[in-house]
This record gives sequence, structure tokens and C-alpha cells, in this order.
Amino acid sequence: MSATCGGITNYECPTGKGDPNGYAAVVYLYAADLTLEQTAGPTATNAGGELASAPTLTGRSALTFNASDPGAGIYEAIFSVDGQVVQRTVVDEAGGKCRDVGQTTDGAPAFLYLQPCPASVGADVALDTTRIANGTHRLTVAVIDAAGNGAAVLDRVVSFYNPPAPGVPGPANGVNATTQAKLSVRWKHGRSSRLTRAFAGRTLITGQLTGPGGVPISEAQIDVQATPAAGGRPVAMAAARTARDGSFTVRLPARISSRTVRFAYRAHLGDLSPVATGALMLRVRAGVLLSVTPRTAAVGQSIFFRGQLRGHPIPAGGKQLVLEARSPGGSWIEFKVVRTDAKGRYRARYRFKFPGPALYQFRVLCEAESDYPFVAGVSRVLAVRER
Repeated sequence: MSATCGGITNYECPTGKGDPNGYAAVVYLYAADLTLEQTAGPTATNAGGELASAPTLTGRSALTFNASDPGAGIYEAIFSVDGQVVQRTVVDEAGGKCRDVGQTTDGAPAFLYLQPCPASVGADVALDTTRIANGTHRLTVAVIDAAGNGAAVLDRVVSFYNPPAPGVPGPANGVNATTQAKLSVRWKHGRSSRLTRAFAGRTLITGQLTGPGGVPISEAQIDVQATPAAGGRPVAMAAARTARDGSFTVRLPARISSRTVRFAYRAHLGDLSPVATGALMLRVRAGVLLSVTPRTAAVGQSIFFRGQLRGHPIPAGGKQLVLEARSPGGSWIEFKVVRTDAKGRYRARYRFKFPGPALYQFRVLCEAESDYPFVAGVSRVLAVRER
């Protein structure tokens, strides 16, 4: 800040007069709003607690995580459900320093200290789930520093359930909601309740929800849950919602494991037990990548196999794979068994023992095993010419 004498033309501040410090004019600053900028944001790790792992959330559900910030410090945890902020919680008030004193015109938090909030915290916060409608929702949690920079802590689809008061049912689930509902589900491109598809395929499920006499139940929430094969834990998926004719669709992503998909309709939101259910089973073939080099060889020379098993999780100790060969049009013959590493990668070598000329075809077979959540699958077929 600078200040000068002004007013009358050619007037100058008198010399030899002023306060004890020799100043003839003094400006007193009583208050100011200072906005500090910080480009580097916080980081968050090690999310845990009910909010991060429980399949269903109820009451006050806790979340723990570690966070650090190189500037103004860790300020708030922000909880959002289906894209809407439902709760803000100050992580650590630091004895009152990390507290918004308000009075800003743009709504940004205001503090009385240069670094008001802790540089690092071991956070332990909780979300009051009673504010959220029962059902399946996308929950996200972010942490922000005092400068407004953010970092993701949690992002998951999870079920919320808080029972209504005894004897009081929740809101009706849909137009024409009834306890006598009928729920039907099917694969769009299948006639059976079981469908087998390739590893990279995409799958669409269609369904219908009706009441007595075939009356459609519209605007209803259908809870969806997937249980991976090989002992996987059930995982809540985003809920489906019925259209005006009672229909709904669920699209399963590519590159998922075999699983059972279950559907449930509750006549009232928050009901403990569904009144109509359905289930479908998806069988996914294991995906196997394969490359062979060189593609031309002679007796006494070797060819090398490399590739990767695409589906996860890989069993402890790796997954067994079978290398097979044949002459074009012949039967496949096993000639080597290998085991992948923890990331599904494998290598093998084969040395030609008999002279050519000949043409051989090779593939890699992944057989079904109880601890691997895929059915049997094979790689593409590659040809090698022996001179």
C-alpha cells in the first residue's frame, strides 16, 4: 500500500511536523480480505471402514483414510450421493484454527491463519445414511484442502438401508406398486437363464415388472446384485428403474468374470424383504492372448510363445495353461503345460525335432478350475511353417 498528500495544487506535506515517527500523514488499515492461491492439491490413501467395504450401509457409517496437503492443509470431507452433495465434515479443526469464519462474498471459506489446517491427518469421519433414500446409489467421497483443491477418497455403488419406524411402511416403490408384483428378466440375446459369452463381449439384460392383470409398474426401483463365481462376494450394482410400460434394462460391462446377477423388487422403499425376484447366470470364457516368434523355423530351431491371461483375479501361484498343436484339420494335441505369474503372463519354448516341410497350428487352452471365475477359453490360432 502507498499513500501520498494530495488535494490543493502545489501543496506539499509540511516538513518537521508529524507523529513521533516523523510521519505527517498516516493511513490505518483496520481490515482486509486476502485471497491466497495454491496450485498443488491434497492426496488421499488407505480408505477403510464400513463406508468403504460394507455391502449395505445403515445409520452412521464410518470412513477412515490418510490425507496430506503441501499448502493450506486438509480441511473437509465431502460426501456425495448420485452426484449431489449430502454432507460436509471438517476433518480436524486443529483447535479452532481450521474453522470457516465466513464473511466472504463468493462463498469460499475464510480463515484467520496462513496455514489453518493440518498438513496431514489420519481421518475418521462418518456419514449419516438416514438422510439418504433406501436403495442402491453411487457414493463418492472427496477431501479438500483449505484452498479448495480436492482429491478422491472413495467411489463405489452401494446399498443404503434404514428401516422405517415400526409398523410404518416406506414410500410406495413405483406407480401401481403392489405386493403381488411379477418380475421377469432375460438375456436380450438368449433364451435360457444361462448365457455363455466371450471375455470381451458386452451383455444386455431386459426385464419387465407388472402387477395383477399385467398392469405395468412404472418408475420403480429394481435392486441389482452380482455375485462373482469362485467364491466372490456379492457386489451391489446401480439400481435399474422401470419405464412407463414397466420395462427396464441392465447393461453388463465387458471384461468381467462369470457371475450370477440377481434382481429384487420391494413394494415399498426400505422394505426388508422383496416381493419379487429374478436371477440370471453369466458364464464368461477365459481370455488368452498369444504371440509366437518366429513364424518360420527349421529342424533344431526353437519358437517362442508369449502371452497373457486376461481375466482376473489370477489364482494364488498362477493359473495353469495348456499349449496345443495340430496339423491343419487334425486333432489338437497337448505338448506343454505352463503356469502364469501373478499378473497372468506366461512364456514357453518349443524346439523342432523332426525335419519339414510342414505347417503347424498352435493355440493356448485355459481350462476351468474351481478357484478361477471363468469357464474354459482358448487363444487365437497361430500358424508356424517348418522349412
